[in-house]
Amino acid sequence: MKFINPAEHAIAGEMWKMYSSLISSCLFCRKEKDRAKAKEKKKKDPSELKEREVTKYPSCLFFQYNTQLGPPYHILVDTNFINFSIKAKLDIVQSMMDCLYAKCIPYITDCVMAEIEKLGMKYRVALRIAKDPRFERLPCTHKGTYADDCLVQRVTQHKCYILATVDRDLKRRVRKIPGVPIMYISNHRYNIERMPDDYGAPRF
Repeated sequence: MKFINPAEHAIAGEMWKMYSSLISSCLFCRKEKDRAKAKEKKKKDPSELKEREVTKYPSCLFFQYNTQLGPPYHILVDTNFINFSIKAKLDIVQSMMDCLYAKCIPYITDCVMAEIEKLGMKYRVALRIAKDPRFERLPCTHKGTYADDCLVQRVTQHKCYILATVDRDLKRRVRKIPGVPIMYISNHRYNIERMPDDYGAPRF
């Protein structure tokens, strides 16, 4: 007659307990998966109200028409716009008024000013123009000095601005924002894009 070692008997008992607990946990997981699938298969009630998120647009916009635009015009100026105006020998404030037939107030942000200052002595004329007393200064509270993001953020929050730039990437970004006209340089004069017909100069 063979005698069983008590130690082996205890080890076998522990292994059996572990095996049974593993099987029970697997069965529980399978039941949970089946319940989840059953919930997914349930058809939604057609009479149930559907919820969806709709992007909120400012109350100043009537479709693409911006009612906050009007003389005197508030124009945000980009670094490239000042540099190209110097190359085309255009007085910025006077050329803006010639384009829009009304009083124009150019605005320059701290980011744009910092960008011009970083360009060095080669662009000292642009810096002198940017510090003109006719230019209104807009303080920036955000981190970093990347001017394009700053300008896009401002025209998105405040719909009273016209953006003056010749940068293609910046114009592409601003075109996606409804109700923001873009001023640019063509044929040695300023021109306006996306402006309502009863405002400003016609496009040439």
